[in-house]
Amino acid sequence: MLTASEWALAEAAGVYAGSDVDRADGFIHLSTDAQLHETARKYYAGQDGLMILTLDADHPPLKALIRWEPSRGGDLFPHIYGDLRAEWVMAARPASVDPDGRLRIEP
Repeated sequence: MLTASEWALAEAAGVYAGSDVDRADGFIHLSTDAQLHETARKYYAGQDGLMILTLDADHPPLKALIRWEPSRGGDLFPHIYGDLRAEWVMAARPASVDPDGRLRIEP
């Protein structure tokens, strides 16, 4: 999940190097489908102009950069150690998170 403006810049450049938080942590934070709603509630409540990217974590060039590491509640979260190439993104869908933390993804 990222802002639409971050995604527009990444598409134009062909690569996403992560948000300020990602760069400070040294990796790009990802969430699985099962983790996405909690991530949205915790970090993006009240925000619109977001994008949900769909990735294939088994795609060989991407798979080599992903580490599954424990985070909230001991769940394993995928983290990308490197840049995300725009061509690896299977889908990008607009989204918003209401003030109560409910994620809404447009088709």
